[in-house]
Order: sequence, then structure tokens, then C-alpha cells
Amino acid sequence: MPELVVRTALAETLVPWYRAAARELPWRAPGFGAWGVLVSEFMLQQTPVSRVIPHLEAWLERWPTPAALAADAPAEAVRQWANLGYPRRALWLHRAAVEIRDRHAGVVPRDVDALLALTGIGDYTARAVAVFAYGDRHPVVDTNTRRVIARAVHARAQPGAPSRRDLADMDGLLPADDEAAAVMNAATMELGAVVCTARSPRCGECPIRDACAWVASGSPATPDVRRRQARYEGSDRQARGAVLRALRESGPLPQEAVIPDWPDARQRDRAIATLVSDGLIEPEDGLLQLPRG
Repeated sequence: MPELVVRTALAETLVPWYRAAARELPWRAPGFGAWGVLVSEFMLQQTPVSRVIPHLEAWLERWPTPAALAADAPAEAVRQWANLGYPRRALWLHRAAVEIRDRHAGVVPRDVDALLALTGIGDYTARAVAVFAYGDRHPVVDTNTRRVIARAVHARAQPGAPSRRDLADMDGLLPADDEAAAVMNAATMELGAVVCTARSPRCGECPIRDACAWVASGSPATPDVRRRQARYEGSDRQARGAVLRALRESGPLPQEAVIPDWPDARQRDRAIATLVSDGLIEPEDGLLQLPRG
């Protein structure tokens, strides 16, 4: 059974590889804390590690606890988010901090369902916090994990669309022990991030190469059904980012003074309208400003 072969390889070769070769990342440091893990997971969504680290350090220095962030204005969270992209995450993180303060006495909850009840937290983030902050046993599945499983277990070059099967697949590969399962989750993610990469996998360096179903079948180029990310240059996302940057740097402005030289006026107005709809900016007294709460 392929799962059994891969599970054995994970236990015997992947975990020792991870302990020896894993990148030193802030959220992997002993005692980093559940709040730091939660913030890092918000920031890491669709954002490279190298960009996240300086923002994470600055964020935690300014707001070392959920209560500290909750006591500040949402506008400050959006401003501190700076150029990380997908700025709704900053607003959601602020709301989650308020909920943690009000519902959980300022302590990030451990229970997956309690985590899922917080604003902006989905299945992956909830499980990641429960596993990496508290050491509980749950399958944690991100894009890198899904790619490792697709290749090692299912002999596919790329994973299919996300589904509940991903969690079942990963759960079947985890050891029973909570601590060992947490390490296995992290090791599988690390393998996908640095060795079993999407475009140029380094199979010759892979610690589980001998157990990989994809390698055993000749590394076939199976269809890639991943959804492509839209081009950023010239997109509404770029316009939204420019509007937020202007308000972060200048404070409240009349709408006509917000990126007035943007080449597509209708796109600029559309960006402003969607930012207002998302709660990322607020109109007041003829001015646009970051949310005050």
C-alpha cells in the first residue's frame, strides 16, 4: 500500500532530514507562542517567507499580544500591514484579536472549532495554530503538503483541486504520537517548500525519493489543474494597493486627490468602491480614510 510505504519513509528519513536541514524561521523557535504563530499564518497566506519575516517581527514588537492589537484602531493594523498584499487580512487579524480578547480572555484558543469561529481563520490556519503552537495532533495541509502527497502517494506531478481528501491523506501519514505528528506536518511542508517544488523539484536530493510513487512511475507530466493567479501589473489589486498606500502615507484625502494620476480613472474608482465595501477605507465628511473602528 503506497500510504504505508510513504509513512515509513516519512518516519525513517524525512523527519531526521527535517531536524538537520530545516530553515531557521521565527515561528519555529521554542516558546514563540500561539499569538506569534497565528500572526505568522495570517501573513504567510499567498506571501513569500522572505517578505513576511521583517513584517512579522515589527508587528509583534508593536503588538505582542492580541489585547495590545485589539486596543489599537483598525487603521493602525492596515497601516502596519504596509505592502504585504491582500490587506483584508490585516482587518481580519484585528477583528480576531478583539474576539480573542473578548471571548477567550486574551489567550489564543487551542480548540480547532474555537479557532475557526474567529474572523479570517479557515481550516488550514486553525489546524496550524493547534499543531504548531500547542502540539496537538491534526493533519495540516498547505499547498506544499498537497504537492508532496500528490507525488509521493498518488504519482501525480501536481495536486488536484483542494478537497477534504487532502486532510484524510495527511492524517493517514501521521504517527499516533502528538509531538511526532507535529514534526511530521512541519517536515512535509518543508519538503514541499524547498525540495519538492512546483516547477523544478530536486528529486535527487529528496529524502523520500525511494518511496515516491511519482518517481517510481517515471515522473510523468500529469495535467496541472491549479488555478493561475491573475497578473498583478495593471490589475484592480494593484489599484487597490495604490489607494491604500496613498491613505497610509497622507492620511484622509478627498476622493479626487487619491492617486489622481492613475491611468484608468474607472479602475481607480472601482478600487475605491471595493475597498469601502470591504471596510478597508471609510468615507467621512467628504474624505476617504483608513478605518477607525
